[in-house]
Amino acid sequence: MKLAVWATERVVGSKRVLLAVLLCLLTGVAVAQPELPVSMAEQRARSVTQVVLGILSYARWPVEPAQLRLCIVGPTEYTDDLVKGTTQATGRPVAVRRLLADNPTVANECDAVYIGKLTADERNRLFASLIGHPVLSISEGGDQCTVGSLFCLRVGDEQVSFEVNLDSVARSGVRIHPSVLQLSRRKPAVP
Repeated sequence: MKLAVWATERVVGSKRVLLAVLLCLLTGVAVAQPELPVSMAEQRARSVTQVVLGILSYARWPVEPAQLRLCIVGPTEYTDDLVKGTTQATGRPVAVRRLLADNPTVANECDAVYIGKLTADERNRLFASLIGHPVLSISEGGDQCTVGSLFCLRVGDEQVSFEVNLDSVARSGVRIHPSVLQLSRRKPAVP
């Protein structure tokens, strides 16, 4: 009888040891898995999100919104990360949604507008609808930072920079901290 109990305990003990070794091996494999590399598009989207949130954090509206409403207008390349919604460093939530360029509610339902690729006519109509409303506008890039947009992003492989249209800032009704205006004047570092 003692022999049978001893043999059973030995088999159960061996199974436990085998299970423990197997768990250690699996844990080692799971820990050894490298993080999936971030694609260049994902990296750019994250960088654009950081820059946009930075710009928004240095802007002041005549009546500060409890929740900042950011509207994305037109097809964009770098808003995948931004569309998820986020919170500013100050704790203020940012609600992000997409609207058509001709949506008549843009001026009243958006505190900031992120502008993608639009035709010249669509851009003109959008900016005409924003006249007299305190709406901060950021263009994704590819165009000159002249008519309408307050900020124009320049997305590169290494960094995201931006230009500021001082005339548009003065007309917007949104106050921008001078530090942001200084940042736009910095030249990107040469590798």
